[in-house]
Parts: sequence; structure tokens; C-alpha cells
Amino acid sequence: MLSLSSLKPKTYVPRYPRWMIGRPLLIATSALASLGDAMFGYSQGIIAANQVQPSFIKRMFGKDVTMEQIQTSDTGVNPFIIAITVACLNITALFSSIGSAYVCDILGRRMAVRIGAVIYFISAFIQIFAPNLTTLIVGRSIQGLAVGMLSMTVPILQCEIAPGHARGLFVSIEYLCLNAGYAVSAWVVLASMLFSWTIFLPETPRWLIKNGFPMEGLVTLADLHGTGDISDPAIQASYAEIAATIESAMGPMFKQYTRQSIMGITCQLFAQFNGINAILYFLPENLGRAGFTIPRALLYSGACALIYCAGTIPTMFLIDKWGRKIFLLVGSCALAIALAIIGGLQFHADALPFGDARIPTADGIFAAVCVYLFFFGATWGPVPWLLGAEIFPLRARAKGAALSIVSNWMSNFIIAFITPPLFNAISGGYYFVLVGFCIISGVFVYFVYPETAHVTLEQLSQVFSVIVPDPENRASEKMRPTTSSEVSDDSRLQLVHKGKSDDGSRASRSTLIEDNISLEPSQHVEHAI
Repeated sequence: MLSLSSLKPKTYVPRYPRWMIGRPLLIATSALASLGDAMFGYSQGIIAANQVQPSFIKRMFGKDVTMEQIQTSDTGVNPFIIAITVACLNITALFSSIGSAYVCDILGRRMAVRIGAVIYFISAFIQIFAPNLTTLIVGRSIQGLAVGMLSMTVPILQCEIAPGHARGLFVSIEYLCLNAGYAVSAWVVLASMLFSWTIFLPETPRWLIKNGFPMEGLVTLADLHGTGDISDPAIQASYAEIAATIESAMGPMFKQYTRQSIMGITCQLFAQFNGINAILYFLPENLGRAGFTIPRALLYSGACALIYCAGTIPTMFLIDKWGRKIFLLVGSCALAIALAIIGGLQFHADALPFGDARIPTADGIFAAVCVYLFFFGATWGPVPWLLGAEIFPLRARAKGAALSIVSNWMSNFIIAFITPPLFNAISGGYYFVLVGFCIISGVFVYFVYPETAHVTLEQLSQVFSVIVPDPENRASEKMRPTTSSEVSDDSRLQLVHKGKSDDGSRASRSTLIEDNISLEPSQHVEHAI
């Protein structure tokens, strides 16, 4: 029987154009990989908007309804059926994120992104042409497989390629793309773009070094973080640090990394129970319940999506300076206040008749939702994705990130499933349940979470008091790449020097010649994956 390990790449051939070496390659890799999150953001917006469309309700649920019935939540559709339609994606994403840890570790980060893009492409066509509810649920369930894989892989890729001082910026770019996807529609196009980019997408240096491609890892590290010069002292130091971490002895996940595991699980759990998808999945419906007509509710949902995107922008530039912890603490306070206002105003609106009498209260709810989405987009939106990808050491990173993502999708499923019946049962009271979780999250972060900014991924072990070997010791020797001074005449590794530095001198540039690789511990095979 064919095992996943038998598909593990034996060679690595970079396919990105040489003119991209340096910052252009780093930015393009980050931005285009983030398209996976943009597609999920788009699907969130579509499922939310469709729930207030009479044609969608007629086609999927078999109910003839008017706009007035939708506004008053009197559609006759069982709220549990709506919950299943929304939440089916989350449960398959949960299982997919577990299996994706092995795909990501064995086949590599870029192959995991490529597989996710293909699955997304297939699910998009199923849902576009879905004739009934059963087909729609099947399509969303397949989409969940892609969402689970991409939501686990992309943050790891972002963290592993990002410079130590800018991890927050790169993962914030990813979350900005997710938010932008909520506001725009180009689902199939995004899937096509993502798949196309994986052909040129570089594998992360850390995965290459860990999986027996030391020279390829060094070259990719130089391409992403330098000018392609593998003799750069900063590149050599970064390589030695990565290699030393790989050589560290690893124990069982919870035993060896108890604090990281607790942090990875709870950050995603609180992100969901702080209410974001109770808001986003049902935003037009919630605004209609507040008192707006359905056309205006849809318009204001679009405005909310732009505010949501805008919230991520200050985080991109400040999270690496201010740190992760302060963002989460401010977020918990701001979200609790906004949700309390929304809940109180919803109780007031429920006591008023539909029509002009509700509009002032509805305007207040809309403003509070905008405040909520801005602060969530700036704090509890991007930060948990960053933490889940950065806090675990390299050997445990994929499985640790999967643990965090499983927590996200389990919590996401619970929120998506319980929200329709709870809104139906207690209306504005549901917002105060979410307020409680916001307060708990703030207290938990204050007492439990350490600050993880301002250090490299390899130095984070010191933050969590995990001992790793000194990067200079001999433990990393066998992971050291062969240098040009050590290559014998009959070596099958050819070093091709090309390009000039700014001062006109020849710059050292190592180019691996396909079918002429002789490195330990990687081995030559007849084909590249």
C-alpha cells in the first residue's frame, strides 16, 4: 500500500525567476500564499449574504418568502438546518487540519498549498452550480477540506519565510487577505491564481533544512532574506540557528510543550468565542433584525467588511513593535464593550415595531458592529494565527499549528451551529454571553501568555524555557551544507558564480545544477517533486 512517506520529495528544484531574489520574492511569496485565506473570507461573505436572498431560500430550503418576512426572521426555515448549512464546512476543516500536519511535514509547505488550491477549485464549481441544498452542503464540506489544509499551512509558511523582526507583518498580510476576501468576489479566479503561484512558490528554508536539503535550504534562505549570497554572515548565522534547533531532542507534544500547547489551543478558542463568526456568518440577517431593510442591511454589511479590512492595517505595522500581548488585551476590552452595546441596543430594538421607529437604534447597532469588527480585525483576528504558527519549534511546528487550527475549527463549528437557535431563543442576550468570553480571554492572556515578539523563531524556545543546543556547537555539524572550499574536483555539486555586487566585485552565488547534486544527507533521485 502506498504510504504518504513514499511520496516525500527526494530533490528540490527552485522554479522562481532569479530576478525576484530578495525582497520581491519574499513579498510575493507572502502575498500570493495568502490567497488561500482570501477564498475562505469570500465564502464567509457569500453564505452570509445568501441567507437573506429570497431566491436562495426558495432554491435551497423550498420556502417562498418576502423581504419583510426575512427582515422579521419569519422565513419558516428551521434554524438547525441553517446551522448545518453553515457549519458543515467547519467540521470537515477540523478533520482536514489534523491530516494536513502530516502532509505539510512530509510533502512540504508549497505542496500542501497546491493540494488545497485544487480542492478549493473543485468545491467552487460544485457550489456555483448547486441545484439543491444537498449539493450545496456537499460542496461546502469539500471546501472545508481545502480550508483546513490552507488555514494550517499558510500561517506556517508565512512565519518560516518572514524575518524575525517582521513575523507579525507577514501573518497580518494573510489576515488582511482573508478580510478582503469577505468584501470581494472572485472565488474561482483566486483558486486559479493560488494554484498557478505554487508552481513558482519557494519551499521554506526551515522545511528544506529539516528534510535533508541543507544546501537548498541555505540557498533559499539567501534568496528570501538577502541578495542570494550564501556567504553572507547574517545568512550563515541564521542557517546555523535553524540547524541547531532541528537537532534538539523533542518529547511528546503536551509533555515537552505544555505551555505552547495551551497557548495555541486557547488563542484560537477565544478568537471564536469572542464572537466573530456569530457576527460575520449572519451579518446581513443581524442587521435586518436590528431594523434595517434587507437591501440596506446588505449595503451596510459591505461597509462593515471594509471596516474589518481596515482594522488589520495598523496591526501590520505595529504588532512587531508593540508585541502580541498588548494587542490581545486591548482587543478583549474593546470587543466586550462593543458587544455589550450591541446587545443592549438589540434588546431596545426588540421592544420597538419594525419601521422608522427602529432606525435610530439600528444605526447605533451598525456603529457598534463597525467598532467590533475594526478591533477584532486588529487584534483577535490576526494574532492567534500568528501565535499558533510561531510558538512551536521547527520539528513540532506543523503538528503544533495543527493542534491550534483544530481548536479554531472545533470552536468555529460550535459557534456556527449554536448561533441561529440561540439568536432565535434569546435574541440580544446572546451578545452578553459573548461578552463573558471576551472578559475571560483578557484575564487568561494577562496571566498565562508570554510575549513572543522581538525574537527569532529559534530563540522562542528561551521564552518558553525550553533548552536547545547552542547554534555554535557540534550538534549542528551534520546539517551544515558543503561550501565551495570543501568541494572536491570530482564532486557532483557545481557552484556557478554570477552577478555583481554594487561595488563591481563578483558576488558569490550558488546555483544547484539539476541531476548534479551531491549533498549529505539528501540523496539524488531521477525526478523532482
